[in-house]
Amino acid sequence: MENRHEHFMKEAVKEAIKAFDKEEVPVGCVIVHKNEIIARAHNQTEMLKDPTAHAEMIAITQATSAMQNARLEKTTMYVTMEPCSMCAGALVLARCSHLYFGATDPKGGACGTLYNIANDDRLNHRVQVHGGLMEQEAKTLLQEFFKNLRKDKR
Repeated sequence: MENRHEHFMKEAVKEAIKAFDKEEVPVGCVIVHKNEIIARAHNQTEMLKDPTAHAEMIAITQATSAMQNARLEKTTMYVTMEPCSMCAGALVLARCSHLYFGATDPKGGACGTLYNIANDDRLNHRVQVHGGLMEQEAKTLLQEFFKNLRKDKR
């Protein structure tokens, strides 16, 4: 039986697949408030020609609009890959309560792998981080994307 965290992460994976199909790095994200998805997004950096168009940043903008508040207190973000420093910083600034992510990011993960912005005691807010949720599904998408990218460059 699927639990609610797996249910919401599956929705994030659906978003990652959309990114994959658009030849974007396959990262997908949903934000949940009171057990309802209030934002969903996928990476769009190539399409928008914008280095800040990460799934998390787009979802945060949607969620703050949906809540009509710059604070995302009592919300949970589900994202297929560990957030980078920009996205982790935005989560802290938005005061998101919980983060669940799939794959770690050894080259840029800022929620425990390379940095730990989400839980830095020097900042005014800390996000409760839970990594490894549906990790294999997220990793498989990322590996396939980068394998195809390397193949196309040959």
